[in-house]
Amino acid sequence: MGALRFGDGIFGWVVVAVIILQALFEWTSMAWIHWPLMVSVALIVLMMAMNATRAGKIFLLVCASLTVALLFTHAAWKEVLWVAVENVGFLASFFSALTILRNAASSSQAMSKAGNFLAAQPPGRRYISLSFGTQIFALLLNFGSIQLLGTLALSSADAEPDEEVRKIRTRRMLLAIQRGFVSALPWSPMSLSTAMAVATIPGISWSMIALPGLVSSAILLGTGWALDTLFKPRRPQSRSSRFKTELRWTVLLPLAVLLLVIMAPVLAIELLMDIRIVGIVLVVVPLLSIGWLCIQLKNRSMVGQRLIKYIHTELPAFRSDLLLLMSAGYIGVVGSSLLVPLLEQAGINLSILPPWLLLLALLWIMPVFGQLGANPILTLSLVAPLLPDAALMGMAPSAFAVALLCGWALTGLTSPFTATNMLIGRFGSIPTNDVGRVWNRSYFLISVTFLSIWALIYAYWLA
Repeated sequence: MGALRFGDGIFGWVVVAVIILQALFEWTSMAWIHWPLMVSVALIVLMMAMNATRAGKIFLLVCASLTVALLFTHAAWKEVLWVAVENVGFLASFFSALTILRNAASSSQAMSKAGNFLAAQPPGRRYISLSFGTQIFALLLNFGSIQLLGTLALSSADAEPDEEVRKIRTRRMLLAIQRGFVSALPWSPMSLSTAMAVATIPGISWSMIALPGLVSSAILLGTGWALDTLFKPRRPQSRSSRFKTELRWTVLLPLAVLLLVIMAPVLAIELLMDIRIVGIVLVVVPLLSIGWLCIQLKNRSMVGQRLIKYIHTELPAFRSDLLLLMSAGYIGVVGSSLLVPLLEQAGINLSILPPWLLLLALLWIMPVFGQLGANPILTLSLVAPLLPDAALMGMAPSAFAVALLCGWALTGLTSPFTATNMLIGRFGSIPTNDVGRVWNRSYFLISVTFLSIWALIYAYWLA
C-alpha cells in the first residue's frame, strides 16, 4: 500500500509539472520547454500504461501503430511528433487544472445550497432552472455538475409517492441537466471543446467564438425548454407531492460572483495579451481555486494538506480518463498527418466542396462518428488539419469552429460512448443507448436543424 501511495504521489507531481510547463510555454513560447515537457508527458503515459484498462491498452496500441507508420512514411515525422506531444500535454494539463476547481467547489456549502434550490423548483420552473443552472455549474465542476445535480434530482423525485409521476419527474429533470451541460460546450472557456477548437483551428481565439457560441447555447436551451413545456404529461399533482424548500433565490448569488470572477480575467488577459485560452486557464483556474480554498478553510496548514491530498490522491484517480483523452488527441494529430498525403494522392480536396456543404458536414460528422465510438477530441483533432483555408472559401475561420462546436454538443446528447450519456443512463436506470436514441431523439432532430441553419447564418452574414 505504501508503494502504491508513493507511485500515486509521483504521478500527481509529474502532472503538476506538466501543468506548469505547459503554462510557461503558452505564456512565453520558449523553445527549451519542449524537452522537459516531452519527458514529463512520456512519464505520465508510462505510469498510466502500467495500470491501463483494456480500453486504455487498445488506445495505446493504436498510438504505437500510428507512430511506427509515421516514422516510415513521413519525412517531417519529428515536427509531427512534437505537435502531437504538444496537443497531448495541453489536454493533460487543461483537464487536470480544471479538477482543482472541482475540488474547491465540492466542499463549498454555497454550491450545495444552489444545487438544492435548483432541484426544488416547482414543475413550471424546474426544467429551465436546472438546465440553465447546470450550464453555470459546468463551468466549475465539469462532469461533476451532472453528478451533483443528478443526485439532487433523484433525491427530489424520491419524495413523490406516485410511481408514474416519479418516473416522469426523474426523466424531465435528468434531461434538463444533460441538455444544460451540453449547451455550455459551444462557448464555455472551461470546456475541452472550446479549448480544442482554439488549439487546432488556425486563426481563432476564444473571444471570437464566445458570442456565436452563446447563440448556439441559447438554441439548445430554448429548444429543450420548448419541448419540455409543449409535451410535458398532463397529470394532476397533489399538493403533498410538491417538493418545498426554504431556500431563496439569493443562494444563486455566489454562482454569479464566481462566474464573474472567472470570466473577467480570462477575457481581459486574452484581449490584452493575446494568449490562448488554454494558457490563461492553466494559470487563472489554479490560482482562483487555491484562493477559494483559503476562503473556505481559513487556515494555511489545512489548505496545504488539502492540496497535497489532491495531488497524491485525486489526480492519480483520473488516470483512466487522462489516458483516453491524451490517446484521442495523439491519434487525431498523427492520424491526420498520415491521412493528408493519402487524400492528396487520391486527388481529394475539401476546398472544392461548396462552403455550405462543408459547414454542414463539419456539424454532422461529430455526432455520426460518435455513434461509432469516436471521441469528439479524436474527431476534432483528425478533422481540423484537413480543413482548407477559410479565406479561400470566403469565410472566417470561426465559422468552422462554430459548426464543429455545435456538432460536439450534439455528440454529447446522442453518443452512447460519452460520459454525459453514461451518467444520465446510470441515474435514470436505463440503457445508455436509450438516452440518446429514445429520450433525446426528437430533441436532437430539432436541435440539429436549428443549429445547421444558425451555422450557415453565422458563416454567410455575421462572421
